[in-house]
Amino acid sequence: MITIALHYPTDEPEAPEDRLPKTMAIGYFDGVHPGHQAVIRKAVELARAAGKRASVMTFDPHPRAFFGHGEAYAESLTPLPEKIRLLGEHGVDIVYVAAFDRAFAQLEPETFVRELLIGRLNVTDAAVGFDFTFGRGGAGNPALLAELGAPDLAVHTIEPVSAAGAKVSSSRIREALLLGDVALAAGLLRRPYRIAGTVVHGAARGRTIGFPTANIEPDGRYVLPRHGVYAVYVRRGDDVHPAVMNVGVVPTFNGEGGTPKLEAHLLDFSGDLYGERLSVEFVAFLRPEMRFAGADELTGQIREDAEQARRLLAVVRR
Repeated sequence: MITIALHYPTDEPEAPEDRLPKTMAIGYFDGVHPGHQAVIRKAVELARAAGKRASVMTFDPHPRAFFGHGEAYAESLTPLPEKIRLLGEHGVDIVYVAAFDRAFAQLEPETFVRELLIGRLNVTDAAVGFDFTFGRGGAGNPALLAELGAPDLAVHTIEPVSAAGAKVSSSRIREALLLGDVALAAGLLRRPYRIAGTVVHGAARGRTIGFPTANIEPDGRYVLPRHGVYAVYVRRGDDVHPAVMNVGVVPTFNGEGGTPKLEAHLLDFSGDLYGERLSVEFVAFLRPEMRFAGADELTGQIREDAEQARRLLAVVRR
């Protein structure tokens, strides 16, 4: 799979891949959840049947973040590198990352379809979600996409996918995470929610109280689950380790303010992890983050958390 940065307007020469006939799934695809996967799968199926390239157009940043619709949209379920990784797992040949800037936001629907999709990128089939919008002010929808594209562009509109009694959506997954309901988030995603990052030096307090932690600096601006303690699996290359993780500001030592941190204590593990890239898969919420009277009280609670995590993870094996 290759990734191509896409700007509009541009004086850059066309990439060789631009002229290849292709199918395209179009959307932001935050989370690459089952609803998104249905759109992507349609584009891949059409491409394979016709001997064409299967492509995806996604956007960076989130259009809502660009228009200032809340700080929340600056954080992602799948920051761009993670999204691209997941797209590769679904058989996509080309990912176009469109820079969503003022010029792109002002594209008229007809320009987007006739000049960009058909004229420059040679898209013959587009797969989109039922609620897809495009063009200046979000004026376009799947019906207009089909109207403007005919007869050169066939449009395939994918209906919503449901789970737990309602439509699967990125917003619903975000809401579950903000409540600490990582089990519901996993059910909606059909995989555990995952945060990847690099182990950096911290205050090393965990080591002094017998529970050394890996302080993980996320690769991007992920949506963080509710502050609290979680049973997790930590992936280190091909190895998978059960662990207990605190998400939050560690109020016992830092008070109630500060930047949230991700601190994982790997069960039955010893070794130096500094500088290593790890990924964390959230399995279960154990308790809210608390402020303790001191290190002894905190140590006792961490011991209980670790044992609870061990019991839970013995059932949910990776």
